[in-house]
Amino acid sequence: MKKNSKHPWLKPAVIALFAAVLPFALGGCSASGYNAPIDANTPGVWNHYFVYPFSFLIIYFANLFNGDYGLSIILMTFIIRTAIMPLMLNQTKKQLAMRKKMEAIQPELQALKDKYKNDKSPEAAKKMQLETMQIYQKHQFNPLNIGCLPLLLQLPITLGFYYAIRRTPEIAEHDFLWFSLGKPDMILPVIAAAVYYFQFRVSQSFSMSAQQGENKPFAVLGLLSPIMMGIFSFAMPAALPLYWAVGGIYIILQTLVFKKMFASDRKSA
Repeated sequence: MKKNSKHPWLKPAVIALFAAVLPFALGGCSASGYNAPIDANTPGVWNHYFVYPFSFLIIYFANLFNGDYGLSIILMTFIIRTAIMPLMLNQTKKQLAMRKKMEAIQPELQALKDKYKNDKSPEAAKKMQLETMQIYQKHQFNPLNIGCLPLLLQLPITLGFYYAIRRTPEIAEHDFLWFSLGKPDMILPVIAAAVYYFQFRVSQSFSMSAQQGENKPFAVLGLLSPIMMGIFSFAMPAALPLYWAVGGIYIILQTLVFKKMFASDRKSA
């Protein structure tokens, strides 16, 4: 294995952080191409095939709901998340398979820790690392293979919808519940941040690893992402934290369903 296997959390952590930061980084761009209103005549492959179709559907469903763009955003979020669900299901299966392998090799790893627990020398640390990699190889266990591909595949979809909300001017002219969709709100960002933190906690309870050392970077990420989301949301139109909050609630429910589904599979196995 490569030397960076010493940190098996590094690759998924970087990808997850990239996914969390990218919408904010792009959203802060001042180029007119990112923030200008979009319509059927807007040029560009990204605009024509990713952003405008979502903008069209937002307007279409809003017209069905008598001009209620808040309900349209909620419905579109549920439709998109449902379409992505097979990817997430496949990712969950991979995570569970990795967790089963980890449980199987845990006794050997514990025996290895006991072997070197009284030897804190650099040489012992290197030997322990080498023997750990040998255990991984023997059981064909790759800690980097936790199914990050679904996360990357869904990025164009979620970003396309994100920009469709930002660049559909009709949204800014309407209210939903207590807030204006086109103006920042002081309550909704807190709700969105809390939802995403709770989503992270629920997802962690269903994650592949129970090892504290591997969970620490994800614990930091679990705090960083909601905080960043809340801070950015205070300066953004309320339609965006509405989208994030609804999407987070959907993922929480999806995770709970997956958890119950795979628990029943275990019982029947």
